[in-house]
Amino acid sequence: MPKSARTRNLIILSSVGTVLVVLFIVVRLYAGRGVVQPIAYNHRVHIENAGMQCTDCHVHAKDMASATVPSLEVCQNCHSAEPVSKSPEELKVLKYVADKKEIPWIRIYEVPEHVYFSHRRHVIGGKLECEACHGNMNEQTQPVTTAFLPVTMENCMNCHRQRKVSNDCLACHR
Repeated sequence: MPKSARTRNLIILSSVGTVLVVLFIVVRLYAGRGVVQPIAYNHRVHIENAGMQCTDCHVHAKDMASATVPSLEVCQNCHSAEPVSKSPEELKVLKYVADKKEIPWIRIYEVPEHVYFSHRRHVIGGKLECEACHGNMNEQTQPVTTAFLPVTMENCMNCHRQRKVSNDCLACHR
């Protein structure tokens, strides 16, 4: 191979390598940054100032497998016509209420299809507090964008071992 062809190939290979390294760095920097929620929901204001509990918004955490994201109907219990604060985020909520459109919350916790997870079973049967998996939400002033405790087999197994509950595969895997 002539010297100029080798030089050209070396330049191409170096360029591709540089692009891959930069791409890797960018992906690593932004991985886990999370999602952008439609409303910059402030948990602290709702929990500490308004005296709300997790189940005031996540109404099915104790009676269904899925805790669900809050429906517009839940938000309307407090936010229906006039703002109760000066928050621009509340005005966004009132717009959804006026338009009768559900707030398109983005789910943070996703359970794999092959796994059965029941909030009811963990909250009622296991007597777990929300904080065990979701962290101290009364300190959250910004919207949740990433899982406090990601739903992984390792995290679930660690908790099951600590609490001395079933590690039988079929208890969770369907």
